[in-house]
Amino acid sequence: MLIGIMSDTHDNLPAISKAIEFFNSENVDLVIHAGDYVAPFVKKEFSKLKAPLRGVFGNNDGEKEGLKNTVGVEDEILELEVDGLRIVVLHGTNEKIVEAFAKSQLYDVVIRGHTHKYEIRERGRSIVLNPGEVCGYVSGVKSVALLDTRKREVKIVNLDTGEPLGFMSI
Repeated sequence: MLIGIMSDTHDNLPAISKAIEFFNSENVDLVIHAGDYVAPFVKKEFSKLKAPLRGVFGNNDGEKEGLKNTVGVEDEILELEVDGLRIVVLHGTNEKIVEAFAKSQLYDVVIRGHTHKYEIRERGRSIVLNPGEVCGYVSGVKSVALLDTRKREVKIVNLDTGEPLGFMSI
């Protein structure tokens, strides 16, 4: 399965549109959002996704009921098993909790957002993945990630240039 991963969209509709166009062009099977959509009006852009969207709340998601009802945000933590990979998704506001998930070794992939910095790193047998920020407000780089669960590969892509920013085999 090819999974598109995004975080920290922060109501930036043109950037969200660019991410969705990218995911649709890559024919992803699922899109995961690691939080900070911000407001329910982002549904207009997310409704253009060809793949299902699953996601968690971030610390800037104030209108939680609206986000649950419009884009289907599920909770603060999401667990998935795909092609034998155990995946946990959280926004990552508390670094101690992110590290606890990684240290637990219960998950192959720990997906997080919040820092607005893209990252792929190993923690024991777990991979900690932050796709960076779609909005580009903090780092100036609009980025997303692709996780291929069959090939066991993850890469981070710059949305403006299409260039890879990071790659790792799992």
